[in-house]
Amino acid sequence: QVQLVESGGGLVQAGDSLRLSCAASGRTIWSYAMGWFRQAPGKEREFVAGIGWSGGNTYYTDVKGRFTISRDNAKNTVHLQMNSLKPEDTAVYYCAAAKGGAPHRTYDEYDYWGQGTQVTVSS
Repeated sequence: QVQLVESGGGLVQAGDSLRLSCAASGRTIWSYAMGWFRQAPGKEREFVAGIGWSGGNTYYTDVKGRFTISRDNAKNTVHLQMNSLKPEDTAVYYCAAAKGGAPHRTYDEYDYWGQGTQVTVSS
């Protein structure tokens, strides 16, 4: 079992930056693909970014160039650096882990989920 705890969310203004962190416990995550999803009120959970065990990554089109996913296997953590935030980025952000090393983009490819952290971007 892998337990995931997100942190770093908050209330910011449009154009600001935030760095989300995901701390994993229970197992080392070096061999897992890791991802970030988000869910806004009334909407389905959507993919944001994913990173494979070797560092390969993939992004949702709307965040590419603004968000950066990274991992620190020594600290068993994953980060999501979010720059140039927009009001439409407002959502609960979830960290997820998948067995298997390639970066994944779909919800059902992930095996473990955190509880989420709220990001609110005001205009």
